[in-house]
Amino acid sequence: MLQDKVISTINKYKLIKKGDYILLGVSGGPDSVALAYILNSLKKRLGIKLCIGHLDHAMREYSHKDAYFVRSLAQKLGIPFFFSRVRVNQAYKEASEEQNARSARFSFFLSVAKKENINKIALGHNFDDQAETVLMRILRGAGLYGMLGIMPKREISGHVFIRPLIDLKRKEIIAYLKKKKIRFCIDPSNAKNIYFRNSVRNELLPLLESKYNKNIKERLNDMADSIAYDYDYLMRSASRFLKRQGQSLQVGSLIRLHPSIRRLALRLSIHAKQGDIRRITFNHIQELDDLIINRPDNSIVDLPKGLYALKKRGKLYFRNKY
Repeated sequence: MLQDKVISTINKYKLIKKGDYILLGVSGGPDSVALAYILNSLKKRLGIKLCIGHLDHAMREYSHKDAYFVRSLAQKLGIPFFFSRVRVNQAYKEASEEQNARSARFSFFLSVAKKENINKIALGHNFDDQAETVLMRILRGAGLYGMLGIMPKREISGHVFIRPLIDLKRKEIIAYLKKKKIRFCIDPSNAKNIYFRNSVRNELLPLLESKYNKNIKERLNDMADSIAYDYDYLMRSASRFLKRQGQSLQVGSLIRLHPSIRRLALRLSIHAKQGDIRRITFNHIQELDDLIINRPDNSIVDLPKGLYALKKRGKLYFRNKY
């Protein structure tokens, strides 16, 4: 039974505890609709309270129909509904359309969660999404952190994001919806390879499955799971180092660290300063390494979003230009 598999995932990753108030991010697509139905069927068993949030990105001509569908779904399930609309292409301009839409969604979810005293936000990412994400990051040249893929549980701005469907395959979700005769929306842009993820999903993964490894999705998920344990160990080591440092980092101590721990400590320091490291590239980290090891006093390295690193009197500082 699908619900039992979701319970297993919840227990494995400690996603939910009794008394949680969870905002379900529902787009109207099959994954998020299944998430709503499954968690609603389990809410008494889990002892949780649910609500639904939907953001209309105003990126498609008929996006308002998805909003109406999700509102009706929330009414049918008897779950509180929160809605907002933002013209993503006008409000967000610093990244790709996909990334801008993601930023808008997360901003909306966090805003609702803060206002309504919600402690967790559940999203409908599944097993196939994980495989796609890991493969995309391999192609982009990600480091260890990127190879984690989609984390089942992650804290962002004081709220915990969870993915209870992360162990379910897309075909299992579709089969569940069909068996229960549950309607969902189809985003026509998913069939077009105008976005990187769509190309990976519709072209590259089928090619790898048919010609190289029929279990490629399983192997990519296994890799992400294995890397998560390695990353957790390195993260703990880097965090212990930073706790001993204070507001600035001792250059000598950084030089003595293993490069893997040092680079992770740098990423954590940047994240603490600006709350986001998505635009920090391998080249940035290499430059910081060179700053620490080779460059003279008073040297700086410019980083995204107006942040810069300054080497001064044996210490490394991260500061904002404005």
